[in-house]
Amino acid sequence: MIQTDAPLFGRVMTAMITPFDDNLNVDFKATEKLVKHLLSTGTTTLVVSGTTGESPTLEDSEKRDLLKAVIELADGKAKVVMGTGYNATAKSIKASQEAENLGADGLLVVAPYYNKPSQAGLLKHFHEIAKSTTLPIIVYNIPGRTGVNIASDTMLEMIENDDNIHALKDSTGGVDQSAEIAGKARSSFKIYSGDDYLTLPFLSIGGAGIVSVASHVVGQQISDMVDDFFAGRHDAAREKHYKYLPIFKGLFAAPNPTCVKYALSLLGICSENLRLPLVPLTSAEKQVIDKLMKEANLTAQKSVV
Repeated sequence: MIQTDAPLFGRVMTAMITPFDDNLNVDFKATEKLVKHLLSTGTTTLVVSGTTGESPTLEDSEKRDLLKAVIELADGKAKVVMGTGYNATAKSIKASQEAENLGADGLLVVAPYYNKPSQAGLLKHFHEIAKSTTLPIIVYNIPGRTGVNIASDTMLEMIENDDNIHALKDSTGGVDQSAEIAGKARSSFKIYSGDDYLTLPFLSIGGAGIVSVASHVVGQQISDMVDDFFAGRHDAAREKHYKYLPIFKGLFAAPNPTCVKYALSLLGICSENLRLPLVPLTSAEKQVIDKLMKEANLTAQKSVV
């Protein structure tokens, strides 16, 4: 059975957006502002170049430069995890080794997408990556994007085979699989919710925390909710969950990260610029986010510094 402590990556891991300037280059000044904001609002680990970071649109050189910048900006105040999952095992291995050489604290490796490997293929894929690095690996199961689900038995076999398979980010949309894993996996294994609206249910079945998108705008509130849960203040945790549930869901009303980038632009952190094929929110969609931000008592600023 797993334990619910989180000594390595903490309780609130933020799946960072990648800020872009008006020419759609990586905006490193805005990245600095974003990292400072996240460090001051409860984030314990920064996840670079995940799906929320628009990783499919980033060049390999941009990913490396972004990782180096975030490690420097974090300055030991938070761990830095690099997204190194591809649908080619050899490319994942190369990216993982590069991230380790650049100083990342861990890896987020998504299940291979589009080519839909068998469960045996998933086992082999993650085993080869785990063998190639000493870094702790967070396996990312998000069948809605990848087209393949990592079954509970497969995950348990991965955990047994490789000591550096450290954690699971579960974005299956429910707690059923993770509850089964939590009861059977080694005690040092960790489970993180991959969906903000399921954070509290995941904590109840043994989750250590959340890999969050909403923490860009309500990070301290999420951190407080998690702290309340582990301190036994369950009613207080539920109250926060209910209060911010509209934000948790509303930030996914359009393809991620379009909503959270717009929300961050309201807070003056970065622009809402996206790389195609993602496009900005419509006026009507922005009005919905405006309303959610106002109801959550989040300060809105129309100018981006």
